[in-house]
Amino acid sequence: MPRLWRDASASALVAGFVTVLVGYTSSAAIVFEAARALGAGDREIASWMGALGVGMGFTCIALSLRWRVPVVTAWSTPGAAMLVTGVAGVPMAEAIGAFAVCGALCAIAGFSGAFERAIARIPVGVAAGMLAGVLLRFGLGAFAALQTDFALVASMTVAWLAGRRWFPRYAIPAVLVVGAVVAAAQGTLAPGSIAVDVARPVWTTPALSWAAVAGIALPLVLVTMASQNVPGAATLRASGYAHAPISPIVGWTGVTTVVLAPFGGFAYNLAAITAAISMSEEAHRDPARRYVAAVAAGVCYLVLGVLGATVGALFAAFPRALVVAVAGLALIGTIGNALAAAMRVDAERDAALVTFLVTASGVTLAGVGSAFWGLCAGAVLLLARPQRANPAARR
Repeated sequence: MPRLWRDASASALVAGFVTVLVGYTSSAAIVFEAARALGAGDREIASWMGALGVGMGFTCIALSLRWRVPVVTAWSTPGAAMLVTGVAGVPMAEAIGAFAVCGALCAIAGFSGAFERAIARIPVGVAAGMLAGVLLRFGLGAFAALQTDFALVASMTVAWLAGRRWFPRYAIPAVLVVGAVVAAAQGTLAPGSIAVDVARPVWTTPALSWAAVAGIALPLVLVTMASQNVPGAATLRASGYAHAPISPIVGWTGVTTVVLAPFGGFAYNLAAITAAISMSEEAHRDPARRYVAAVAAGVCYLVLGVLGATVGALFAAFPRALVVAVAGLALIGTIGNALAAAMRVDAERDAALVTFLVTASGVTLAGVGSAFWGLCAGAVLLLARPQRANPAARR
């Protein structure tokens, strides 16, 4: 602890706060929608936000102090998006059970050291195609909302364009602020429903079903590992922290998921985009002291976790068009990157495209969501692709 106080700086504390601000404003709306898709009420949503905040806060603080590197964790945003599209008809208890299974698999993959070995065998194009298919509806929804509330969504889109041009790091917070101001002017914002309140944990006893494991747990593991932990690990190493023990860190995020799944902690993982804020020179010139920014982010997460009921009430007060627009605009970059990765490798292109189309279709068969069937379709096309001719055989 004395070293923490000695290494602390104003720039690190601000970087930690900005890390959390960007993380919440860019994807809390998606988590809110995911909980709603499972039939969660206000109490359950508050519990979800509380569990997620506490879990991220604990892992940020504990892991950063343990290894003295800026370990920033996050909820799985692609995982939350997958839940919105893939949990139709799944009871909450079975979804919670699937969350716990996901956490257990992530913990095993982390602690065993299999994470980095296994992830290399997943075709990048197929995984990216599934991610793009999961997120497509959010991008479409942002612009479809122009039809229901043109003034609101158009003003938010202008704010997003301005942010991309002049202040890209704060583009999504700016979108949220502009949306709230316009909604208040229209009289569609309900601030009277917002009250500062602590989150009260709501326990849901996990239940297991093959449909939930196949349709939720396995796709959730894949998107969390491939779309969150892999870029999160790459961000750590690219920022000069190649010595960071990735496998144990991933293992502990899995354990956290298992422990907090009954309260709504659906998936925790390494952060990438927001983590880069705490790992940059803006946090501190000395890389050895930037872990303080991650600790500061953890403290902010804990505070927001305790006030999870307030976070839930905040998004409940927003008009639906605002929430949909924030989520869609925040994910445009992720959708574009996923599509680019899906189409990059010629040999995987057809399989990735079919994976994308099946996943985006939202088809549910035998109670299993489209993300799983998209992966199956992609795997079939990979197996059925024509074999390259052997040049030696033509001689």
